[in-house]
Amino acid sequence: MHRMIVLYHSRTGNTEKMARAVAEGAIAAGAEAVTSRVDGFKAEHLRDYGAIAIGSPTYYGGMAAEVKKLIDESVRLHGSLDGKIGGAFASSANVGGGNETTVMDILQAMLIHGMVIQGTHVGDHYGPVAVGVPDQRALEGCRALGRRMARLMQAVDGRLASGA
Repeated sequence: MHRMIVLYHSRTGNTEKMARAVAEGAIAAGAEAVTSRVDGFKAEHLRDYGAIAIGSPTYYGGMAAEVKKLIDESVRLHGSLDGKIGGAFASSANVGGGNETTVMDILQAMLIHGMVIQGTHVGDHYGPVAVGVPDQRALEGCRALGRRMARLMQAVDGRLASGA
């Protein structure tokens, strides 16, 4: 079974709703997916998953301190997340509140780890975003992210298994 972790920080519940939708999409595509708050999640457990999605509310144009703490702790894993599938999502209180920069901050850390990131040509190109309570567009974007990450994880695993 292909395993995915969807990590998030949420004070109002908006980012948590998005995380659950990402997991729903991954499960619909045949992956095992679990959600977890970043608080208390140990960075070394990131190695246990083939795909890692991280969601954060946007604070001052960037990720929440709780998410940044996990990313900072992941430095000691440098090299061991290479080839894993990554994705990000964000929520904010306002249009232009920094959702895209928050997603890009998370993706930048994933790329430094050597993770595989897939954008999309429709919707939110870098990762799903929501303004306030996630609407159906945002939730469907999250489900689509989960499906894409699950399919990519399966494709990468299939190529590795075949020796390609």
